[in-house]
Amino acid sequence: MAAFRNMFRGAWSSDAKLDGKTVIITGSNTGIGKEAAIDLAKRGARIIMACRDMEKANAALKDVTEASGSQNIVVKKLDLSDTKSIREFAELINKEESQLNILINNAGVMVCPYGKTADGFETQIGVNHIGPFLLTYLLLDLIKKSAPARIINVSSVAHKYGSINLEDLNSEKAYSKSAAYSQSKLANVLFTRLLATKLKGTGVTAYSLHPGVVQTDLWRHLNKAEQAVMWMARPFTKTSVQGAQTTIYCAVEPELATESGGYYSDCAKATCSTLGSDDKMAQDLWDLTCKLLNITWD
Repeated sequence: MAAFRNMFRGAWSSDAKLDGKTVIITGSNTGIGKEAAIDLAKRGARIIMACRDMEKANAALKDVTEASGSQNIVVKKLDLSDTKSIREFAELINKEESQLNILINNAGVMVCPYGKTADGFETQIGVNHIGPFLLTYLLLDLIKKSAPARIINVSSVAHKYGSINLEDLNSEKAYSKSAAYSQSKLANVLFTRLLATKLKGTGVTAYSLHPGVVQTDLWRHLNKAEQAVMWMARPFTKTSVQGAQTTIYCAVEPELATESGGYYSDCAKATCSTLGSDDKMAQDLWDLTCKLLNITWD
């Protein structure tokens, strides 16, 4: 019903300003992350583009600067597949930045062949969930200090096809690239839900979202048949600009200041899967993630 109603809503737009605010966007050298960087820079925010490939990031920095007209944009190296890189990035941010008002966990990988991160996590759960989980943990004191602040986790409608395998989170016993992707996106929804509960009363709110089926380079790991299907569906997919709108909505919409923990699509509240609202699973996944990272986050 929500999706049906959203078809008849006018396009969302807002003239909300972010002057004096600082925003981190992971994976902002391409796709919806890059478009979000342009939009939020136009609103006056200081943008920190957190990217793995510095050559691509510096090229994107030039584009974002030109498109936004803002000079208050910097690039920092962050590889979410390596906890050492995440810790180094967070240490730098905590040392150099006096505030962090919006953290957008946007970077991710999709339906890639089986592989492992530098720390031995299956690539999709490692980059899409465990990496952003650690990054948020390491930056949380700065975010709390900057309240009101927001944490935005880019998930996907694919979470509805996922389940969390606590006994084999790293898909070592069996691997399906689509199942692993869906698991990682469900993890984003569950993380957001429990994070919001833990942040009650701090002035920090959290949101997860589905950007839409977007034409991005995340498609690069699809096989030829899958790519052919996506090519045929192209007229019904979103451009990166369109795909970035729900991220931007969660970052700036004033009405969301009193909401936290929800799942959004097409710039509106949406319904996540039944598993996505399973509080016990959210807690079990949280505990397991902390154990894998050897951290304590109550």
